[in-house]
Amino acid sequence: MKTYTPKKHEIETKWWVVDAAGKPLGRVASQVAHVLRGKHKPYFTPHLDTGDHVIVVNAAKVHLTGRKADQKVYFRHSGYMGGNKEIPFRRMISTHPERVMELAVKGMLPKNALGRQIRRKLKVYPGAEHPHESQQPEPLEI
Repeated sequence: MKTYTPKKHEIETKWWVVDAAGKPLGRVASQVAHVLRGKHKPYFTPHLDTGDHVIVVNAAKVHLTGRKADQKVYFRHSGYMGGNKEIPFRRMISTHPERVMELAVKGMLPKNALGRQIRRKLKVYPGAEHPHESQQPEPLEI
């Protein structure tokens, strides 16, 4: 008995649109990562990109539960000594709301070349409009 591996021309990709308004960040991000990775398909293969494209709209209206909105801090490092940068969640969501969703999904994907390839299929927009109407995305309920 052999394991079935789909060929490149057999992998079908769809476009999904997710409305994140009023929903918890982690729940939206985990569902988006699930669809991006392709785990919802019967021919999911861990070493192949079998996932779909996902458009997240209203990323600025996502929220965190409990006191996490006051306690969550994003970290960066410039590469120089003492180059730590700390950005609180409230400032990040007001200045770069799409980055909050991108970083949440990034943490749930593989940390290798496949994960970077999968991340290119994620499109995040702070408002309700997006320029991907020609792809005819279907709504994804979360």
